[in-house]
Order: sequence, then C-alpha cells, then structure tokens
Amino acid sequence: MTESSLPFFRPPAEPYGAFCQDNHVAVAATAPGPLSGLSFAIKDVFDVAGSRTGFGHPRWLATHGPAAETAAAVSTLLDAGADLVGRTISDELCYSIAGENLHYGTPVNPQAPDRIPGGSSSGSAVAVAGGIVDFAIGTDCGGSVRVPAGYCGLYGIRPTHGRIPLDGVARFAPRFDTVGWFARDPEVLRRVGEVLFGAGRRGGFTRLVIADDAFARCDAGIQPVLAGALSRLGALFTERASADLSPEGLDQWLDTFRILQAGEIWQSLGGWIEAERPEFGVGVGQRFAAAAETAPADVDAARARAEEIAEGLAARISEGDLVVLPTTPGPAPLRTTSSSEVETDYRRRAMEILCVAGIGRLPQVTLPVGTVDGAPVGLSILARRGKDMDLLDIAARAGFGVPVPPERR
Repeated sequence: MTESSLPFFRPPAEPYGAFCQDNHVAVAATAPGPLSGLSFAIKDVFDVAGSRTGFGHPRWLATHGPAAETAAAVSTLLDAGADLVGRTISDELCYSIAGENLHYGTPVNPQAPDRIPGGSSSGSAVAVAGGIVDFAIGTDCGGSVRVPAGYCGLYGIRPTHGRIPLDGVARFAPRFDTVGWFARDPEVLRRVGEVLFGAGRRGGFTRLVIADDAFARCDAGIQPVLAGALSRLGALFTERASADLSPEGLDQWLDTFRILQAGEIWQSLGGWIEAERPEFGVGVGQRFAAAAETAPADVDAARARAEEIAEGLAARISEGDLVVLPTTPGPAPLRTTSSSEVETDYRRRAMEILCVAGIGRLPQVTLPVGTVDGAPVGLSILARRGKDMDLLDIAARAGFGVPVPPERR
C-alpha cells in the first residue's frame, strides 16, 4: 500500500501541531479484533509499508525511501482492529525529552498550553491528551514515553526491555530502546497491553516500596500531590517499605547510562550524521557532538557496569514488590524557559530518576495523579522484568481517573 492509496488522505485537523504533514500515513484496521473501534497514532519512527519514516528530521526524511514492510508493533495493532489515523511529531532523531523540534515546532500541550509537552514521543502524547486518538505508540529509551505522559496528564508505559519487537522501528540505542504507548483511560492502556504482550501469567503485588532517593529529587511544590497519590496506592497494600534504589547514588547510575546510551546512539546514527551534516536544535546537537567523542573503552566499561546494576536491581526487587517513584522532578517547564536551561539542569535531574528502568530493563507505568499550578503531575510504578501486565492491572485499579480532553470540558 502506498501513501496515496491510504483511506485517510490528510492528517487529522487539530490545533496542537501533533501530526506530521510531509509524510502522513493512515491505514484502516486489517481485521476485527479486541481493539475494534479504537483509533491510534504512531510516532515518526515506525515504518509503514509504502510510506517514509522521518525520525523527527527533514533530512532523514529526504534521504530515506518508502519502507518495504510495516513495523511489527503497528501490524499487531492493525490486526487487532485498531485504525491508524496518522504519524506524529518526534524530537530530532529522538535525542531529547523536551518535546521541542527545531524543524517542525513544539506541539502544544493540551493539558497545559503554556508548558512543553515532553519528548521525544511528543506528538503521540499530545494526540492522545487532545482527544484526537484513543491511544498512541511511541518509543522510550531514556524517558520518551514516561516524560510526555507525565507532562500531558496521561497514562503511559515503558515495557520490559525486549518484550515488544523493534522490527521496523528506527534504531537508536538498542540496549535501552522499547516500544511504549499512551492512553487517557487506564482500561485502554491495559487493552493495548493485552494485544501487544499476548497471554501470560499474572502474579500481582504484595508490597509497596517507596524509592526514597528518587523522591528526594522532586521539587517541593509537587510533594503534596505525590503524597496523596502514595496514600491511595498504599490503601491497596498491607505491607509497605522504603528504600534507596541506588546504593551508590542515582547520579552515578546516570553517568553509566549516559555513556552507554551515547556510544550506542553514535554507532547507530554516527555514519549518517557525518555524511549528511544535518542541522540540530539546542541540546540535541551538543549531545550528538558529545556522543561522537565517547571513547569505545568507556562505552565497554559502562556496558559492563550497567549489567552489574541490572543484576543488583533484579536481586533487590522481589516478585511481589511494586516500586513507586516520581515520573519527573516536577511538572513540565514553561514554554518560555530557555532551551539551554531545559536541556541542562532539568534534564539531568529528570534523567537521574528515569535511568533506573532503562539500566534495569524494567517495566514502568506513569499515572496521572493531579496538578500543580494547572500543570499535570505524574507518579510512576515499576516492577521486575516481565511484570508489565501486573503494572497495567494496578494502574486500572488505582482509581486516579481519566483525564478529560480540553474540548470536552
């Protein structure tokens, strides 16, 4: 199927700037199934046969032809009855958690228009938060689903690493890359999980574990909202505990994550960047420049250290543990905040929390638990590898409600 023969010829008309205009793609469900009646969007990193993937950059779009095959995750959703209605904006080559794109602009956060939407799966989050689609898929390497879910007041999941195939997804940092998704309704989030994960054993949780070192990195302004959410979650458990996730410090873990991620990103994209010399925005360009200078020996050492950390997390988090941590240190920064400030201080504080799931290959679900100064606040739940559906079950049981799209208020 080619772009011109698709059943929906134009991106959805919407006021948020969430959808790609130059490489729009839409496909009707290929069969009835458990997702019949639901619409979805895909981040601009997923291949659809006959259309071009842009990876958030016009130069990538110009230098890559139509895909021969559709990404495995997209095919699974179409086969389950969902209708694909469009492709969404991504940060440039996914190397940002801000949601800003020098070339295509910054999608408007429907729940807090004066604040950034978060990235790099910015358009997917905005399309869901704005009520344009029922759910949307993105990718999460360092936080690219969890951050925009938190900023836009959505439910979002980063699955266990390797749980969902990455066939037909733009390669970034394979040690950390995952396919995730967003929904306003936790039941929809769970229904999508049942399709993408398939049948599997569910064991539930017996103990709530509060990650003290992650909460210590939060802004004071969101602490009351998080405390209320913790009380609600705690009511589901008879056993509670508190512990630090990182014995040596989350800042040390972030350094390991950053070096390994940079090395893998440059291995994936360095050849194309050197050949094409594309223009990048503030922060993104600096990170690629730093990635180019990362020594292979440092990457090897970071890889070994990451495996040690992952083994330690697997030993400390038991089968029955539900770990609770903030999604980000605070609500989304204002759109008027300088890009340099967002990309330096705030990014590092956020990544110290976000790197845990990536290094540990662990599943993490973001829950919309309230607002501060009109901006959404997210709380996350994390568990052992393979406990993805258990997390989605808890998300549905916790009763945090369904965010209402702006036009329906």
